[in-house]
Amino acid sequence: MVLNNIEKLLEKYDNGETSLKEEQLLKNYFTSDNVAPHLEMYKPMFAYFLVNQQEQFTKDVPLKTTRKFNYKWISVAAVAVLMLGFYLGTSTTKSELGTYEDPQLAYNEVTKSLEMISKRFNKGTATVGYLNEVNKGAATLNYLNEIENSTNIIFKNNK
Repeated sequence: MVLNNIEKLLEKYDNGETSLKEEQLLKNYFTSDNVAPHLEMYKPMFAYFLVNQQEQFTKDVPLKTTRKFNYKWISVAAVAVLMLGFYLGTSTTKSELGTYEDPQLAYNEVTKSLEMISKRFNKGTATVGYLNEVNKGAATLNYLNEIENSTNIIFKNNK
């Protein structure tokens, strides 16, 4: 009778349906010396659970971390930022900004610059001209989609 009860408890245990009291009964049975021979395979598992239950963690867990802030590096960074600011501040205060006194000379320089920009821009757009061919190929594929749609309509109507 006890063996049938243990087998039923084992089946419930395998399905995860046992209560804590039933699991304690199983632990007590498998840690005793009179275990049925066909249930010997469960004995090491319950022995492990018993030993594992008695283990305790004994190390200290630090809850606060002590982080020391190093003010030396902040002062070095502040000095570096100030020096960079002074350097950039003095280099942009030049009075000559590339202005021209003669309006005709200024006009000639602007047209020269715009002509150079136009040449570079046209050179860049010439290399992208192949994209129009891709668009033509995509348009051809759209015709194939229309043919496929019409065949789908025909075959759906026949069914």
